[in-house]
Amino acid sequence: MDQDERLLHASSFGAAAVTYAEHRPDYAQAAVRWALDPAPGPRVLDLGAGTGKLTATLVALGAEVIAVEPDPAMLAELHRSLPDVRALSGSAEAIPLPDGSVDAVLAGNAMHWFDMAVAGPEIARVLAPDGILAGLWNVMDDGVEWVSGLARVSGSAVIGPRDTPASWRVETAEAHLPKTGEAARFGLPEQVEFPHGQRCTADSLVATLATRAGVLVMPEHEQEATLGRIRAFLASGPETGRGEFTLPLLTAVLRVRRL
Repeated sequence: MDQDERLLHASSFGAAAVTYAEHRPDYAQAAVRWALDPAPGPRVLDLGAGTGKLTATLVALGAEVIAVEPDPAMLAELHRSLPDVRALSGSAEAIPLPDGSVDAVLAGNAMHWFDMAVAGPEIARVLAPDGILAGLWNVMDDGVEWVSGLARVSGSAVIGPRDTPASWRVETAEAHLPKTGEAARFGLPEQVEFPHGQRCTADSLVATLATRAGVLVMPEHEQEATLGRIRAFLASGPETGRGEFTLPLLTAVLRVRRL
């Protein structure tokens, strides 16, 4: 994905902010605890916070949270759902916080959108000494047969290389590094996965997948055809065709320490 395409995908979510808030899953608490475990204190920045899915988990764990999000529609949903959280307009490349003001920076399904040549120094700037940067992704457990079938039917624009466990590790192993060959601001990465799941119906899972960037940027006729294929697949499956079911997920974490 080139820079223009990356920016197009990254800016696509605002149009689906309400649906995103309703249907996207939260994050496994064990994964968030592990991400925060080595942090030198309780101050946490949720960077690229979206509608507050990760923010809510951080609040539940007792962290002192500040959320930063560039999209006005997503930020409005975050304010609506978590009115007591300090939430600011900003981006990974321009963080509206003082130097050394947080102990950890977490990014839920967002770090792959950051321009780390610019964002890396910014994140390092706002982190305290020995502070932690962690990216979290909810990936589908395609070791389950019907999930593997769903991935095939959906196509890579919907369930891509970051969205299943084995390929997630490869795709994100260097997510903290600038792509320009500049010096890294962070130490060696650790990658761990934690069991998770999302209760849904066929309709709500289709609605969730419709909030993926690859779907949001599709031409309308292609979007309709793609979601129609997914809907038909789910309707025909014994696990997914009737009532509620659990979508098997893993919350996958990349963790590095500020140098």
